[in-house]
Amino acid sequence: QVSPGLRTPRLPVWLCSVSGRHGVLFGTDSQLLSDWKSERIFHLYFYSGQQTQTAHLTIDTHSHHWEEAQREGPCSPGKRRPALEMAIRTKWAGATVSWNGTDPFF
Repeated sequence: QVSPGLRTPRLPVWLCSVSGRHGVLFGTDSQLLSDWKSERIFHLYFYSGQQTQTAHLTIDTHSHHWEEAQREGPCSPGKRRPALEMAIRTKWAGATVSWNGTDPFF
């Protein structure tokens, strides 16, 4: 039998498989599960089990992605995004992800 805490987590937790690697993406704000207003700007943490692949991310779901530089093509190096950011955008389309000083990986 599955524990009620596993069926309905108290904190947001996602198990991720990004580019063939596994990790956990989680938040420490329980309001993220129940209050859509808390999805404006919030923090998520990614942990893969490797010390070099731990990150504190800030997600902004109301950013103005159309204000980015228009001179670069969609496939240019400046427009490419790490796979972890793209996975986050499957839940929050158009969100910007700040890596808070950590070099993006994946």
